[in-house]
Amino acid sequence: MAKLFIPGPIDVSKETFAAMSQTMIGHRGAEFEALYASTQPGLQALIGTSRPVFLSTSSAWGVMEAALKNLCQKKVLNLCCGAFSDKWNGVAKSMGLDQDKIQVEWGEAIDPAAVKAKLEEGGYDLVTLVHNETSTGVMNDLEGIARVVKSFEGVQLVVDTVSSLSVVPIEMDKLGIDVVLAGVQKALALPPGMAVFACSLDAIKRAETQPNRGYYFDLLEFEKAAPKNNTPSTPSISIIFGLQYILGEIEKEGLEARFARHAANNQMIHDWGAKHGFDNFAPEGRQSKSLTCFKTPEGFDQSTFIKHLKTDHGYAINGGYGKIKGLTFRISNMGNETQETMQELIDAMDQVLNTHTARS
Repeated sequence: MAKLFIPGPIDVSKETFAAMSQTMIGHRGAEFEALYASTQPGLQALIGTSRPVFLSTSSAWGVMEAALKNLCQKKVLNLCCGAFSDKWNGVAKSMGLDQDKIQVEWGEAIDPAAVKAKLEEGGYDLVTLVHNETSTGVMNDLEGIARVVKSFEGVQLVVDTVSSLSVVPIEMDKLGIDVVLAGVQKALALPPGMAVFACSLDAIKRAETQPNRGYYFDLLEFEKAAPKNNTPSTPSISIIFGLQYILGEIEKEGLEARFARHAANNQMIHDWGAKHGFDNFAPEGRQSKSLTCFKTPEGFDQSTFIKHLKTDHGYAINGGYGKIKGLTFRISNMGNETQETMQELIDAMDQVLNTHTARS
């Protein structure tokens, strides 16, 4: 099997799998409550909140839909700049919600000034933002957008940090974000199957007035279970054991060191691309720190490059996503990767370029 340098799921360490292989426990007893409680300080530090961090046995999309269902009472504004932010608008439409969007070309970032102008039209009570658009390698201006949204009374902000959580600082409380959510299969380097999220008190208060919330993704059920160090429904216990291990490793490394490591790994891939004439799909200043999306040059045999990197060297990268599939390729640097492991990937990519694609 190839080692994954795709944008997610990413490589899961043997140590993480070992942690996940602990003897199964019941989820309605003291052992699980202790396990759940052990994850809270680390998750709160990553999200930048004093609020409880909920564990959802779902992909991040479960929580993304839940945020719409629990919090949109008037009209939602979706900030769309790639496959996943565009899809959030599609989900809002499928739910029959009153919705609107700011749409920019894939590869561009959301302008906070455009958000301000749109919200000034009135009628909105919810905004959704994908912080790091994994499909394009664009990292949006979270601080600038949050500042704009919070200047409008009664408008709440939901942020997808699926591929930015633990890569760069997230300051939920400081920025006044109402929901921060992420899947664990990206920078947290766990298998897919669980999401983590936190809600502001304002979000919980709004959910209290929202009818027809359902049960599985009812924010109030998560809020009610949290003081008991538990989940509303049966949790993915093995993944939580893995999460406990990963959070322990993050604590040992230190958040600032982790952020710096991701930035250094990311720069190595940027430097490699520049050396070979690959242009970054994302604009300067708004480029992701967790992955790189390169434009595929005319005449470059991308499929051969990706194929031989996997078959000859055992590394998997991604040949673009959605409507830019084939026009771009993406390389992840998140999770447990180090400068040494990134250099191993770079050496392999250089060899494939020299041997199979004549790229210099």
